[in-house]
Amino acid sequence: MQIRSCNLHGIRLNLMTSQDLIDVSARAIARHERCTIGNHNLHSLYYWYKEPKMREYNSLADYTNAEGISLVLLGRLFGVPIERKHRTVYFDFLPILADAACHGRWKIFYLGSKPGVAENAARRLRARHPGLEIRTHHGHFNAERSSEENKKVLAEIKNYDPDILMVGMGMPRQEIWILENNDDISTRVTYCCGALMDLVAGELPTPPRWISALGFEWLCRLISQPARVWRRYLVEPWYVLGQLGRQYFAMQIPKLLNRGNEE
Repeated sequence: MQIRSCNLHGIRLNLMTSQDLIDVSARAIARHERCTIGNHNLHSLYYWYKEPKMREYNSLADYTNAEGISLVLLGRLFGVPIERKHRTVYFDFLPILADAACHGRWKIFYLGSKPGVAENAARRLRARHPGLEIRTHHGHFNAERSSEENKKVLAEIKNYDPDILMVGMGMPRQEIWILENNDDISTRVTYCCGALMDLVAGELPTPPRWISALGFEWLCRLISQPARVWRRYLVEPWYVLGQLGRQYFAMQIPKLLNRGNEE
């Protein structure tokens, strides 16, 4: 299948709908191929500039979809064809993925969250999606590649042999973990999903879905968890805009000079 991609001043994005994510997952599982799926929002763009391993991870990823409404707005600002349909909020995507997993008999392994939280979320998902096969492991372990705890986590994943691995350990830890352990990860499809299961378990407040559809869930999180997310929503975006703006004007100046010479 053909998935379009675009370039946001050096940052690759794939123009994917939720159904496209299901389709590429289904194809990889059917063919027993590896497929790594990343995502971008303003928070990840910040780390893309700040953390070299985040750039390595995005080079590794087969697909990188738009997770935040900010990517749609940045696309409009800088002339990149990202539409609302290309934005996938994972909290809304999870029920779609769970239904597809039940239908296709896909096994899911979730790695992340505090001890007990992910399993609580998994119980809720099994109740909502009868037949769903999902196993969890908390994300509070020594994630150094050579540590014994990390080796045990990789062995547990291998023994379960999941079709889909979802890693929710926060940015950039989850991306770095996948990057460093890529050769030892036993699964077909790998997703990064942040605090997804914390939301499912009710550990974090979930904004009304109509607010999410409008793209203002960030404001709800800022109001409900100011100490935790203020930097993410009030500082990081300005850094990203500064970087993108600098690159944009650096590209425009030669064009203006050439136009002036032609005149």
